[in-house]
Amino acid sequence: MSFSTLVLKVAAEIAYYKGLIKDTEGASGIEYAVIAAMVAVVIAGISSGVGEDIRTVFGNIRTALVPSS
Repeated sequence: MSFSTLVLKVAAEIAYYKGLIKDTEGASGIEYAVIAAMVAVVIAGISSGVGEDIRTVFGNIRTALVPSS
């Protein structure tokens, strides 16, 4: 391989990596993943309290509908 061919290959590699650095297309996918993770954390935090409230409401309904013996 001649020196000029090596220089051209190195220049092409440098141009390729510069293009990767400027590429922002993948950033939006990462941003969506971060937002989805935050929503999942919020839902997980809320769901334990909501689940207990729903259980209480259905318990009250069952008590009201089932006659005590």
